[in-house]
Amino acid sequence: MGGDDLAAEAAALKQKIRDCRKEMCDTQLINETGDIETIKLTLRVRKTLRGHLSKVYAMDWAEDSRHLVSASQDGKLIVWDAYTANKVNAIPLRSSWVMTCTYAPSGNFVACGGLDNLCSIYNLKTKEGNVKVTRELAGHNGYLSCCRFISDKQILTSSGDTTCALWDIETGQQTTALVGHEGDVNCISLAPDGNTFISGSCDTSSKLWDIRDGMANQTFYGHELDINAISFMSNGLNFATGSDDATCRMFDIRSDQEVACYGGEHIICGITSVAFSKSGRVLFAGYDDFNCHVWDVLKLERAAQLMGHENRVSCLGVNEEGVARGGTSPLYWKLG
Repeated sequence: MGGDDLAAEAAALKQKIRDCRKEMCDTQLINETGDIETIKLTLRVRKTLRGHLSKVYAMDWAEDSRHLVSASQDGKLIVWDAYTANKVNAIPLRSSWVMTCTYAPSGNFVACGGLDNLCSIYNLKTKEGNVKVTRELAGHNGYLSCCRFISDKQILTSSGDTTCALWDIETGQQTTALVGHEGDVNCISLAPDGNTFISGSCDTSSKLWDIRDGMANQTFYGHELDINAISFMSNGLNFATGSDDATCRMFDIRSDQEVACYGGEHIICGITSVAFSKSGRVLFAGYDDFNCHVWDVLKLERAAQLMGHENRVSCLGVNEEGVARGGTSPLYWKLG
């Protein structure tokens, strides 16, 4: 059997899977939530964190809901105290072309990466008191699009080389290469149980991976353009994606398909970032039009709109206390 025949057979099997999914989809989320009232939220800016001199490209909350790290193209990684809006650490980077950053669950480390193809890990709790690089993880053949700590000993990365990777931080070695996407992998989100994660790609698909065996167990379709952002709900059973096709979509792992689409004619720009509220009832999404739209997950309607940034919302995050933060210039909002 030749290559063309194999490709045709694979395409036919994919279409068969899509057809089976449609047959199993006996209802829509909006049809089951008719008796639930739409929520309307009031949000207000609590603080503006000033210190970066150029675009803030990424941020991540620490698990204590007080500290966060932001990465900017001014060549600095800044650790903030959100209570006081003061800088705790300002870390100079070897490359200013940073695209992602993350905070370790322990609060001991932060990491970042970008066009240098490296994942650089910094120890915040050295005996000397200064922050320094403890490890540079090299192995990707493309830019580093996202990184997420599993623990102080393991970290996940995604790359423009179409792969994700699991790393042993102590040895600096890549322990598992997760291969399956056909385009740049733009984003990843770790499941609450720490055993699985999801990835979003320029091939318009998202995949559910098992970290323990390195296999992609499920693939989800629905978007028409690149997936730029992805985030698990706190229940670990649903996740949301944001795409250049101007829609956010929610997928259910149990039913193996899309269950909701958030968008409208009034939104014509791409989504850069997504995050659920702690309860999962609200979905925050950052857009290229300088706004952050807040969606009622159950009613598929907009519950609020955050306006305050003067440029595209490049990133956002929600901490355990319900504070949403993001943007090209760091603002954060409190549900009120």
